[in-house]
Amino acid sequence: MRKYNTYLNLIRSINTINAVRRRVVVTGLGVVSPLGTGSELVWTNILKGKCGIVALNDEEYINLPCRLAGLIPREKDGIVEKALSKSTLKSMAPATSLALVATSEALKDANWTPKSEHCKEMTGVAIGMGMIDLNDVCITNEALKVGYNKVSPFFVPRILPNMAAGHISIKYGFRGPNHSVSTACATGAHSIGDAFRFIKNGDADVMVCGGAEACISPLAIAGFCRLRALSTSFNGEPHKASRPFDKKRDGFVMGEGAAILVLEEYEHAFKRSAKMYAEILGYGLSGDASHITTPREDGSGAMLSMARALKDGNLQKEDITYINAHATSTPIGDGIESTAIKSLFKEHALKISVSSTKGAHGHLLGAAGNLEAMFTILSCYHGVLPPTLNLDDPVDDLCYVVKNAKKWDHERRIALKNSFGFGGTNASLCIANIL
Repeated sequence: MRKYNTYLNLIRSINTINAVRRRVVVTGLGVVSPLGTGSELVWTNILKGKCGIVALNDEEYINLPCRLAGLIPREKDGIVEKALSKSTLKSMAPATSLALVATSEALKDANWTPKSEHCKEMTGVAIGMGMIDLNDVCITNEALKVGYNKVSPFFVPRILPNMAAGHISIKYGFRGPNHSVSTACATGAHSIGDAFRFIKNGDADVMVCGGAEACISPLAIAGFCRLRALSTSFNGEPHKASRPFDKKRDGFVMGEGAAILVLEEYEHAFKRSAKMYAEILGYGLSGDASHITTPREDGSGAMLSMARALKDGNLQKEDITYINAHATSTPIGDGIESTAIKSLFKEHALKISVSSTKGAHGHLLGAAGNLEAMFTILSCYHGVLPPTLNLDDPVDDLCYVVKNAKKWDHERRIALKNSFGFGGTNASLCIANIL
C-alpha cells in the first residue's frame, strides 16, 4: 500500500510539472467589428482614434430613448455582406456567421490547417455568445401564429448559444474540446480563459476561442433602456456617446461583432515556427454574489478576479503595467472598477496605464472581452497602448490613456484584461509579450 501511494504521488508530481511547463501562446487573430473587418485594419483604426458608433435611423427605433449602436460596416459584395446573406441566415444566426468569418482569418493568420486526425483531435473550439437573436424569436413567433409549418426547422439550432462553436468544429473537423460559454458580458474573456486551461491541462494543443454577438434590435435596445443601462444623451452625436471613466458618461452603447484567437501550446507553436503574438500567463474568475446587474460597491468581486489571475500567473502586483479595463461607460460600473484597481494595487495603481476601448466600438456584450483581449495582445506585441475616447473629465487620478495612443516603454510588457457581466460574473486575464 505504501509503495502504491508513493507511485500515485510520483504520478501527481509529474502531472503537476507537465502542467506548469505547458505555456500557452497566441498564434492567430481574426475580427469583425464596428471598426472594420480584419485584425490589421481594426488595430490601425483603434490607434487612430476612429469610432464605429453610428445612429440607428430606421423607423422602428424612432421612439426609443437610445438610438445609436456600434454597427459593423457592410460593403456590397463584401465578406460581411456575403456572410449575412439570406441563404446563410436560414440555417445559422448572424453571430455564428460572424464567428465563422473571424475564425477563417484567425486560422489563416496562425497558418493552422491540420490534416492528420491526431492534430484535429488535439484542436478544440471554445466560442461563446452573450445573447440570442431576439429578432429571430419575434419573427418566428409571428410565423407560428400563421401556422405550425411556418416555423423553420432551423429555428432552435439558430438560437442555441453553442452553435458558433459547433459550426466551426464541423467545418474544420476539430475534435478536441467543443465548448461554449454564456456569461453575459464576461463571455469572451471566460472563453479565452477556459481555452487557456484546456491547453495548460493537456486537453488540447490548439484552441480556437473567443465570442460573437449580433443582437442589436428594437427589442434588445428597449430592454436595456428599461434597465437604464444605455446612453440616451448623445443620440445627435453618436461618436461621443460611449465615454468610459468620464464624468459625463450615462450608459453603454450596444455593439456587434466577433473576435477569434488561436491559442497554442508553446512547444507545439515553436516546432512549427508559428508567429507568436503574446502569452497568456494567468486566468482568474469570481462572483459578486450581490445583485443581478450591479457590481459590489467596494469592487471586491473585481478584486478577487484580478488577484486570482495574478496568482494563477505567479505574478506580483508590481509586474502589471497596463490594464485594459472592462469600463462600459455606465455611471456605476466604471467607478467600481476604478475603486477595485486602486484597492488591489494600492500605491502601484498610479503607475499602471489604464484604458477602455469601448469609446471606439461600444459594448459588444458576449464579444467584448475577446475583442478587447485582442487589443491587449496587440499592445503587448507592438508596445503601443490604445486610447480611451471621449475621456474629457476623468472620474479620478488613475493613469488613463486618453484620446491618443501611447507607447508602452517596458521590455517585459504584462497586462491585465478585465471583463464583468450581469449576474455578478467576473473574469480577468494576464497577458504578456514573448521574450
